[in-house]
Amino acid sequence: MGTLRKLDEIGVPIMAKVTTRLSDKEIKSAKPSEKEYNLFDGDGLRLRIKPNGSKNWIFNYYRPTSRKRANLSLGKYPDLSLANARKATLEANELLAQGIDPQEERKRQQQEYKSVHQHTFSNVAKEWFEIKKDDITPDYAVDIWRSLELHIFPSISKVPVSAITAPQIIDLLKPIEAKGSLETVKRLSQRLNEIMNFATNCGFIQANPLVGIKAAFKKPKKENMAALKPAELPELMGAIANASIKRTTRCLIEWQLHTMTRPSEASGAMWKEIDMESKVWTIPSERMKKRRDQRIPLTDQMLAILEVMKPISGHREFVFPSDRDPKKPCNSQTANMALKRMGFAGRLVSHGLRSLASTTLNEQGFDRDLIEAALAHVDDNQVRSAYNRTDYLERRRPMMNWWSEHILEAATGCFSVTSVKQLKVVDSN
Repeated sequence: MGTLRKLDEIGVPIMAKVTTRLSDKEIKSAKPSEKEYNLFDGDGLRLRIKPNGSKNWIFNYYRPTSRKRANLSLGKYPDLSLANARKATLEANELLAQGIDPQEERKRQQQEYKSVHQHTFSNVAKEWFEIKKDDITPDYAVDIWRSLELHIFPSISKVPVSAITAPQIIDLLKPIEAKGSLETVKRLSQRLNEIMNFATNCGFIQANPLVGIKAAFKKPKKENMAALKPAELPELMGAIANASIKRTTRCLIEWQLHTMTRPSEASGAMWKEIDMESKVWTIPSERMKKRRDQRIPLTDQMLAILEVMKPISGHREFVFPSDRDPKKPCNSQTANMALKRMGFAGRLVSHGLRSLASTTLNEQGFDRDLIEAALAHVDDNQVRSAYNRTDYLERRRPMMNWWSEHILEAATGCFSVTSVKQLKVVDSN
């Protein structure tokens, strides 16, 4: 090492302290003491020896901007040899010569590595989905993830989110559009944008490059779900009564019709959710589309359906158990498939049963708020929705009773579940 010349008070040169280079022998023989201490090698490199015996290479330097002292950990000895520690120190000093902080450069390199190897589209999508699935129903969560696995992951799962571009995604979705699946393209575009917005908010990318990609595709025509007109209810009840379907399926369709619930809410009904004494069915928030508990007043006709199901599933968890695996509920599409087989394809889907109920009740002049509450719709007015938390349970009872009686009247002469139960009551008298 050279020396640094300084002058004393009378102008005589004095010698600065000289740092002797370390040797492997010296490092190996260094023993721990009660307090940690350093062995110096020069150029800012030091070996820190801790009381537990560990030996760590440290580069001590002045930050280029603040001129404050800082330490950069280089690694443990002997994993990092003396020669390699000196090499790392040389590289750090070269960065300082360019005005670059070695710590900041390391962070930049780590972030770059993460963006390529850790922040791939599939990894970021998984992180997003873990949060997303808490705000949606289990069935919808399955639908979202399945769509990504089918259409997106095969092409870009290992691509860093920082490398994803709008033209790349548009090219990926164009074949789906060409097949006429415009609704699928719309939903995928929405989900991809949610994932990339999540990546932006987490700092994985600077901005979402997919904003506005929907403009590159045709808009799907808005089509209402197929539903019958109120006057066609007797036809439906006759078809249900005469259909060659399992009793559980028949009960499920009528249960969904009477309760005005969504297919997944009806098929997933559990016995523990039903309070026979209070005549209330409470669907927990995690099973509801809008993530709010839904209470449904049970009419005599609804209770009649439950009575029919008791011998079949009363000892099980679900009211309408799956035929293949009774420990699981019926598939949410069970009613839909049955309606198709009954000849209603293109005219009615199971979700359309709600529309049939809504149209009928609105035509009869029932309070719109009661109808919307029965359908578990959330008010579009967010302020009103936030303050209006009532579910009008007791006020809905007369309306639900009327609706069940109306269904029963439409089934007159048919062997629906509820009409058969009514006949038995009459016969017993």
